[in-house]
Amino acid sequence: MSFNIALSGLAAAQKDLDVTANNIANVNTTGFKESRAEFADVYATSIFASGRTKVGDGVTTSMVAQQFSQGSLQFTNNSLDLAITGEGFFALTPDMQSRDLTYTRAGAFKLNKDNFIVDNNGNFLQGFAVNPIDGENQSISLNTSAPINIPTTAGAPRATSNVFINMNLDSREVATDALPFDATNRATYNHSTSITVYDSLGSPHTVSMYFRRTSTTPPANSEWETFVVWDNVTAAPFQGDNLEFDSSGNMITTPEPTLRIPFAVLNDPANGYLNNGAQYQADVVVNFRDAAGTKTPTQVADIFAPSALNQDGTYVGSLTGVDIDAFGRVLASYSNGDSAYLAQVALVRFANVQGLKQVGNTSWKQTIASGEPIAGQANTTTFGAINSSALEQSNVNLTTELVDLISAQRNFQANSRALEVNSTLQQTVLQIR
Repeated sequence: MSFNIALSGLAAAQKDLDVTANNIANVNTTGFKESRAEFADVYATSIFASGRTKVGDGVTTSMVAQQFSQGSLQFTNNSLDLAITGEGFFALTPDMQSRDLTYTRAGAFKLNKDNFIVDNNGNFLQGFAVNPIDGENQSISLNTSAPINIPTTAGAPRATSNVFINMNLDSREVATDALPFDATNRATYNHSTSITVYDSLGSPHTVSMYFRRTSTTPPANSEWETFVVWDNVTAAPFQGDNLEFDSSGNMITTPEPTLRIPFAVLNDPANGYLNNGAQYQADVVVNFRDAAGTKTPTQVADIFAPSALNQDGTYVGSLTGVDIDAFGRVLASYSNGDSAYLAQVALVRFANVQGLKQVGNTSWKQTIASGEPIAGQANTTTFGAINSSALEQSNVNLTTELVDLISAQRNFQANSRALEVNSTLQQTVLQIR
């Protein structure tokens, strides 16, 4: 019996050494969680045996328990490196159609050849669908999660329908309307500026805006004529409403002045404005205000200075950056100025994390003991926050592990000594005559 007790002690000490060695080996493994060998004594007796004199039958390993304490963060320059501070796991699938989910805390992600976010083993990071405008998720069920894709272009081009300009017209300027307007003759206008607009195919065009003070200015206010030239086709300028200002230099906005470039004129091949097959579906409108509608042009004794000049069209843009916030929302930015929320990184938690089954590659799978996975949004309720450009390091404390290693070694030596003593006693008994 004593041989078996000593042998069980040796096995337990060896298990402790193995667990400690594994922890030390993974001290630099991203997302690794240390383990702890937990032991229980072996005690067996029958209903007629005396419990007062019964000796235990040794020791057994009851569990190698994972310790899911928080690891420290290592910050990087890759926005796809993700770390969770708090509770939760990333959900991964081996392919796009699979629902064989694994769970990990290792957030070293990257893009594969098809621009899906994957880990080092090619597993697809799962995310929830969101509204591309405000990033609000549409569902937080794992059944509706899908691999996250980062498109490299901003989608279809968008034709310009509105141009917004806000500026100051110099009140010290003299009238220049004695001659017909001619964009090539600087004497026929006072100020000019230009902006790039886009047609339905995303091709750029230059819209040049001209302003000239009129000689028919009433005593109480001032008027300025407005013209637009499309792509330097100076022979056919478009004329808009006159801008009228009161004695304080504020623009009179009733009715609101505009300048319209008729889409029918632009689309007519005979006019030569569009020669690439593009078609406008509505007029291009030059609005004399900022895009928010809070500021309008002024006429004061100061230089001509546009304070706002923008338009609402765009060309096909290329991907310039990806940002992921604490809620896991993935925002893509493009070279044409567009940005869109693409998805929200799915987080999963379990009622009993120590019930998860290790499957290697710093990943786990659910078991009966762990309970069902509970999906949710990062940085809400009990789910932790997501840190972009960061990795969670191993939670192994090397100093503690080295002390445990010495302790396990002493335990092994002590059980070896007990086995040796038992062997000596057996030898003594055999030598009795």
